[in-house]
Amino acid sequence: MAEDDKKPEEPQEPQEAAVEETAPAEAAAEEKPKAKRAPRRKAEPKAEAAKADEAEAAAKADEPVAEEAPAETPAKAPARAKAGASRGRSAKGDADAAPPVVRAQARYVRTSARKARLVCEHIRGKSVAEARAILAFTPRAVAKDWAKLLESAVANAEHNHELLGDDLKVAAAYADEGPTLKRFQPRAMGRATRIRKRTSHLTITLTPKG
Repeated sequence: MAEDDKKPEEPQEPQEAAVEETAPAEAAAEEKPKAKRAPRRKAEPKAEAAKADEAEAAAKADEPVAEEAPAETPAKAPARAKAGASRGRSAKGDADAAPPVVRAQARYVRTSARKARLVCEHIRGKSVAEARAILAFTPRAVAKDWAKLLESAVANAEHNHELLGDDLKVAAAYADEGPTLKRFQPRAMGRATRIRKRTSHLTITLTPKG
């Protein structure tokens, strides 16, 4: 009975089959070529690396750097063009409208400004020929000073501005007060009277007629 009670042992499968199944997979893995790793570069010496850096820096310094100009906005460009055009027109207009002005001045003339003004009022606005005639027949000593100044202004116009003296007129003529010289004269009973010797600055401005 003891022998009958024992269970029959199950037949075990041979392990050779498992070994045979894994063998082809291992063989396939071994047959795959291993990926070659890139050879490591040898570390350059520090001196050579420093030289290379210096050469690159020198090359960059020698190369001209092109700076890009800031692009103008479309609103600013037409405005700037209009401003330039208006300036050009205004300059042309001023040049055409403003006639050349010739000026001559005599300073420290030994006459009072009041006496000089009495003469210059007659020649203001007259042509050069008329002013010459008026000054030639004016019975005042300061008329000679005005006549000399008028000739000086005409000479300036002819030599400096290439204008004709007969085509000019007296645009302005005025006399300003200059410094006063103080002198004293002895009088009775030991007194002294102050004498004021006046001076004036004469100015004439000529412009073309018309």
